[in-house]
Amino acid sequence: MKTAIQFGAGNIGRGFIGMLLAQAGYRVVFADVSEVIIDRLAADKQYTVHVMDTEVEDVKITNITGIMSNGEAIIDEIAKADVLTTAVGLRILGFIAPTIAKGIQKRIADKNTEFLNIIACENAIRATSQLKEHVYGILSEEEKAYCEKYVGFADCSVDRIVPPVRSENPVDVVVEKYCEWNVEKASLKGEIPEIPGMNLADNLMAYIQRKLFTLNTGHCITAYTGILAGHKTIDQAIQDPKIYDLVKAAMTQSGDGLIKKFGFDKEAHYKYIDKIINRFKNPYLKDDVTRVGREPLRKLSADDRLVSPLTTAMSYGLPVDKLVLGIGAALRYHNPEDAQSVELQEKIAAKGAASAFSEISGVTDAALLEQVAKAYEQIPTLFQ
Repeated sequence: MKTAIQFGAGNIGRGFIGMLLAQAGYRVVFADVSEVIIDRLAADKQYTVHVMDTEVEDVKITNITGIMSNGEAIIDEIAKADVLTTAVGLRILGFIAPTIAKGIQKRIADKNTEFLNIIACENAIRATSQLKEHVYGILSEEEKAYCEKYVGFADCSVDRIVPPVRSENPVDVVVEKYCEWNVEKASLKGEIPEIPGMNLADNLMAYIQRKLFTLNTGHCITAYTGILAGHKTIDQAIQDPKIYDLVKAAMTQSGDGLIKKFGFDKEAHYKYIDKIINRFKNPYLKDDVTRVGREPLRKLSADDRLVSPLTTAMSYGLPVDKLVLGIGAALRYHNPEDAQSVELQEKIAAKGAASAFSEISGVTDAALLEQVAKAYEQIPTLFQ
C-alpha cells in the first residue's frame, strides 16, 4: 500500500488534501505539532468529514494515523513515502524543510530509488517551488542530484472552504462540497499518482491566478467590507446588497484582467464568478469574517489577491475602481488579535494610508496611490 505524508493536520489538511489521499487508497500519515490532534488521529485512526452544502453528507476517513512533525519517527516515514503534501501556511514551509531534507537524506542512505512527489498545497503562488528552495538550501550537490532524479516538486492550486467549526470530536471537520486541486503535471516524477479529485494541469499559472483573482479576491473583500458593516460571517456579509454589488464588481474587474491575460472565455469566466459568489452564500459554513481577513499585510503584497489583480487589469487599461475600494477596506482592517493588522494600523498612523500601502505593496504610481488614499477615506461611509 502506498503512503502519503500530510504535513499539517489542521482543517485543510484533514478536510481536503488528506481526505482525497485517503479516499484514493493511500495510507495517510498526518504530521503536526499539535499533540491533541496527533494523539487523537493516532488513537482513532479515523475521523469524519461533514460535507455541509445543499446536500449534507458525513464521510468517514480511515486508514490514517498521526505523528509529531518535530520528532524522529517522521523522518522514517518520509524515507518510505510515495507522496508528501503540506497544508501548513506559507510561512511554516521554511520550518518543515529541514525535516523533509532529513527524510530525503535517509532515502539516499537507504538506497531508495522509488519516486517521491512533494506538493505544497498552500494559498500562495508556486508554494512548492518555495519549499524546494528551502529544502535545496540544506542539501549537498550530490543530494540535489538525487532529488532531480527521484523527487518531484510539483506546484499546485487548491480551492475548498474549510471553516474552523468546533465539533464534539476535535479531529472531525466541516467542509463545503466544492473542491478543486490542480497540480502541475510536468513536475511530477515517475508514475503519475492516481488521486480522484486531483486535476493534472499543463498551464498551472492560469489555474492559480483564476483562483487567486476570483475566490481569494472576492472572499477577502467580502470579509473586510463585512467587518465595516458589522457582519460576523461571510454568508451574512454577502447577503448585504451593498457588499454583494461591490464584491461582484471587483471580481468582474479582476476577471476581465484574467480574460485578457489568459484568453479565458468571457461568458464561462463570468459563470465561474457567479459560482464562487454562491459558495460565499453557503449558510452552513458560518465562516468568520475575521478569519478570512487575517494577515492583511500578506494579502496586500504585490503578488497576492488584491494588488496583483489590480495591476494586471491596469496593465490592459481596464477599470479598477472597485478593486481599489477593496484595498481601501483592507487598509481599514483593525484586529488587535492579529499581529499583521496591528502592524498595518501602526504603519498607517505613522505614514498615512497611501505611503503605508506603497511600502507594503511596492506600488509607486502616484495617481494610483491617490486613488487608494481616497478609497481609504470613502470606504467607511459606504458600509457604516
